[in-house]
This record gives sequence, C-alpha cells and structure tokens, in this order.
Amino acid sequence: MRFTFVTLFPQIVEGYFSASILARAIEVGHMAIDFVNPRDYSTNRYKKVDEPMIGGGAGMLMSPQPLDDALTSLREASPDAHVVFLSPVGKPFRQNDAKRLAKKEHLVLVAGRYEGIDERIVELHADEIFSIGDYVLTGGELPAMVLCDAVARNLPGVLGNSESLETESFEEEFLEAPSFTKPDLYREKGIVSEFLKGNHSKIAAIKNRMAWAKTKYFRPDLIQRAKAKA
Repeated sequence: MRFTFVTLFPQIVEGYFSASILARAIEVGHMAIDFVNPRDYSTNRYKKVDEPMIGGGAGMLMSPQPLDDALTSLREASPDAHVVFLSPVGKPFRQNDAKRLAKKEHLVLVAGRYEGIDERIVELHADEIFSIGDYVLTGGELPAMVLCDAVARNLPGVLGNSESLETESFEEEFLEAPSFTKPDLYREKGIVSEFLKGNHSKIAAIKNRMAWAKTKYFRPDLIQRAKAKA
C-alpha cells in the first residue's frame, strides 16, 4: 500500500518511518511512503503558499493554487488515490476506519498548516475528512502520521503476530483487558492467580470481564454505543 503525505514539512514525517515496525514494513515492501510539497507547485515568485483570510480573521490560510495543483497532479498520476484531509472539523477517526482504509491501494494524507486550508480545495478534492480528537494542533502532520500508523498496522504482514490485532482495544466494543508479565509479584502487587494455571478458557473469560470493567470505568460511551447497536 502506498501512503502519500501532502505537507509543507516532510522532514517532520520522515523520521517516524525510519525505525521499528513501519521501517521494516517499508523495507520488505508491505507499504511505501512518499511526499508532495505544495510549495513546489506554487506559481508565486517567492513560492508563497499562504494568504490572509477574506473577511478578516487572525492568521493565514493555505492558499488554493499550490494545493489544488499538487492534488490534481496526484490524481492524474494515481486515479485510484483516496484523498484524506486531517482537520478538527472532520468526523472522528475510529478503528473501523483504519481497517477499511487498509483495503485501499493509495492513501493521500493532506496535512494543513497555519489556520487551515481554503475550503474550496477541501470541497474539490476531499474523499474523506478525519479528526483525531477535539483539540487543535499546530499542523496536520501529527494527525496524518496517526492515521497512517493505525491503517498500516492492519496491512497483511506488517505486524509480526497478526493475532495481536484480534485482542486490542477497539477491535471489539471494549478496551483491551489489562496485561501482565514476569515477575508474578512486583512491589507487593500480584496478578490474577488464574493466569498462572494455564486454563485458557478461564483466562479468556476473566479477561473479558476485566475488559468490560475497564471500558465501563474509562470509556462508558463505548458501552452505550454497544448497547445502541444491540
């Protein structure tokens, strides 16, 4: 799968893919990343990519021409590209979205800067708009990396143990159950004794109850969502 980051600051993104699981996935060909800088498409003699907002307002907006030309060029070269804008006004990004997007051949992730992007470019090019949370960041690179990471983990071969996907938070309706490792006793804190006995059906049942309790405490909204689906 190919990920293209449309960003004014590709150096922010590059380092994240230089180590660990995603670096290995790129090395063996499970995924590929590349970058498009709208500044390279600016027709302004100074390669300017921002303009004041019409009607007033604090800060600058990414101007339409460089982004429009960059995305038009991408679509011409890759007609099946799925263009995603990252914005606080987008719909919340969920695990189901990550799994669905992992089936695409080419994801284009548009990272905004300044006070945002001229809305006409969003209307012209966005296939989807996602938000990673109800807060504002200085740029769209971090959300784009979050989305890429979440999607990439669902690609075949990226994780060494694909079974780990099945038990993680948000794969079902609940958060992942608490996990433990050696030693059995650490700073006077033990673990559930049944975990030491090797009865996997009992362990699974206990983990299910613990996952429910953890979800009820930390994310009661997920419990309500599950009830609404029932």
